[in-house]
Amino acid sequence: MNLTIGHLYPDLLNLYGDRGNIQCLKKRCEWRDIQAEVVSFEITDEIDFSKLDIVLLGGGSDREQMLVCRRLLEIREDFRAYVEDNGVVIAVCGGYQLLGNYYQTAEGRIEGLGIIDLDTEQGENYRLIDNIILESDLFSMPVVGFENHAGRTNLKNNKPFGRVIYGSGNDGKSGYEGVVYKNVIGTYLHGPLLPKNPQVADYLIEKALERKYREKITLKELPDLEEREANEAMCQRLKGKVSRPQDQMQLG
Repeated sequence: MNLTIGHLYPDLLNLYGDRGNIQCLKKRCEWRDIQAEVVSFEITDEIDFSKLDIVLLGGGSDREQMLVCRRLLEIREDFRAYVEDNGVVIAVCGGYQLLGNYYQTAEGRIEGLGIIDLDTEQGENYRLIDNIILESDLFSMPVVGFENHAGRTNLKNNKPFGRVIYGSGNDGKSGYEGVVYKNVIGTYLHGPLLPKNPQVADYLIEKALERKYREKITLKELPDLEEREANEAMCQRLKGKVSRPQDQMQLG
């Protein structure tokens, strides 16, 4: 078996080491004798989504998001067709926001792709910055990571990625984080996300293999001893604490 992983615009969208998500997917495939090819795309490159099995859309500054969005709008229908055909996407922070209808900033509105019906507006007083823990119906382990975003995302009627146990999530008040739409996961979780959460990485790999080979896939289990210990250590450290985003210092 083999998979092709497309990394969209890593030169512009790579905040907080999100490139590590690509390395994690590739390594977990290799450990199972699944050939994984990574193809990185620059802003001027043509993208044939029919040749991709997993797409990573990372996070960037507002300026970089605007540059990327202009390009994505040119290929919006191809990207939408890929998503609607159950293409696998992991979109982090700015990439998550771009999947929605728009991101309203103090400098103006960044038009989104409108692939998922959600909206994001910049918070006026403070950024949402902290470690974060989620419970997700998709996984038996908690999902852990780090969030740092000014945007407040209105999920509307979409399914969240998880329920916030500690942290702020989509908007600091709804109690939910991220979105799941078909085989797309959008999330504010950095860290990078996948090395800290092997079950999430394996979920993406399984979905991609099932779509490509048209059969039910059960991945060979990996020990993941260090990953599970790190996950448990973070959960225990934050257990019983309350995250208060309103007390955080405003950052430029």
